Amino acid sequence: MNELNENERIDDLEIKGYKIIQNKKMFCFGIDAVLLANFTKVKKDEQVLDMCTGNGVITMLLEAKTEGKYFIGIDILEKNIDMANRSIELNGQTERVEFICGDIKDLPNTLLLSLRETKQSLFYNNNDKFDVITCNPPYMENNKGLKNEISEKIIARHEVLCTLDDIIYNASKLLTHNGRIYMVHRPHRLVDIIYIMKKYKIEPKKIRNVYPYVDKAPTMILIEGIKNAGSNLVMDQPLIIYNKDGSYTEDILKMYGK
Repeated sequence: MNELNENERIDDLEIKGYKIIQNKKMFCFGIDAVLLANFTKVKKDEQVLDMCTGNGVITMLLEAKTEGKYFIGIDILEKNIDMANRSIELNGQTERVEFICGDIKDLPNTLLLSLRETKQSLFYNNNDKFDVITCNPPYMENNKGLKNEISEKIIARHEVLCTLDDIIYNASKLLTHNGRIYMVHRPHRLVDIIYIMKKYKIEPKKIRNVYPYVDKAPTMILIEGIKNAGSNLVMDQPLIIYNKDGSYTEDILKMYGK
């Protein structure tokens, strides 16, 4: 089950001794996933879904850091789900973590319902809703930006199989009343994110700008939205990644448990 395939490696998640299997020819996780996992708030016994889960890093980190009831990650690429499943087997996380291969656009109507009815999923005995949804989506619109030659990386970086609208629309269907969605994205998509969230009755509640250096423009945003909430947007304190000498700031080191 845990044998490595060609181009795969095992990396340390630096929490609870957990490891993750990654393929150097595919999209390996970066600091954006770590930032999102730390920005996300999961309360005791809450049910969590990670859309566009990739190799499952956010799902695994949230299981390690929180007291959520169970965690499901979904991705359209079978290779990603295979690696993620082998990782949780390696970590002993299978009692609370599950990965599903499928299209997020099928989630509300078919995929999870089918799994629940056939008792093939941790999800089958629940109410088809999640308290928390996370997503580290493709950042680039399909017709913009340079595209990598490797198809898996194109899918990870560009909206070729799902759009921002697809993600937020389906998240809204799957969230409980006052359920929360957490996303990491690029600053140039912030207006789109806010507009689409409000269109589907998700109210943007908190935004945190992420800066590479204190004197540079932000390169990432973290955003929390709440289903059916009133308007009250809070701008969180800025997050700086690097000190002037290129070392991680204290805030980032804390996220890595150092």
